[in-house]
Amino acid sequence: MSSRDIRRKFGQNYLTDQSVLYKMAEAISPASLDNFLEIGPGHGALTEQINIENINITAVDIDPENIEKLKKKFIGPASFEFLVGDILKYEINSVEQRVVGNLPYNISTQIILKLLDSCENIIDMHFLVQKEVAEKIAGRVGTKNWGKLAIKIAAFFDSEVLFDVPPEAFDIKPKVNSSFIRLMPNKNLRQNIDLKENFFRLVDLAFVSRRKNIKNNLKNLNINWDEVGIDPIKRPEELSLEDYLNLSKVKVF
Repeated sequence: MSSRDIRRKFGQNYLTDQSVLYKMAEAISPASLDNFLEIGPGHGALTEQINIENINITAVDIDPENIEKLKKKFIGPASFEFLVGDILKYEINSVEQRVVGNLPYNISTQIILKLLDSCENIIDMHFLVQKEVAEKIAGRVGTKNWGKLAIKIAAFFDSEVLFDVPPEAFDIKPKVNSSFIRLMPNKNLRQNIDLKENFFRLVDLAFVSRRKNIKNNLKNLNINWDEVGIDPIKRPEELSLEDYLNLSKVKVF
């Protein structure tokens, strides 16, 4: 298998545009004593941007060749730990961390949803993702982008699309535009953690069919619609985050 085939398999498109990398660094704004987890460092383009004194950077890449190159390339001023591994199997430790990365497009949503399991230990997250995914993450109630992904993330993080990145900014041009996004823990994160299991199950069921109303999609659950104060003929994208959180508090599973 050629190196290009391997990169395609892992969803690797390496960012090379220095002006874009500079804008990303400005948005991240690394500071002394930060602990960073970088996902998919590739050849270290973003790593270089956050490489300052008195910070710790743990970089996880599935490609062992990349990790070997990075170990030789970076010897400071930051403290580095380069690990070969699948980020979907990586467990974030209890140290509060800032998470950054040019995410593999084929598993970007899986990565972000997995990180929600460690939301209490995350200070913020900055990711480069496919523009379409960024729009779904930042979706707002009543729009086509207000779906499972936006709702699940919104329970724990406030999301913001910072700027778009064209295909020309990469060494191998993707066939789509990209966006750089920021996720910040919201004020209700801790109280929503206890609801997470019920909440996720409920949201998944609610969007079994976007064409059907919420009562139809949740017909197998014992919900008193008058009691919860939600119009049962609304479609799933018309319910607010608060509606879904309130539903998840009802003992219906």
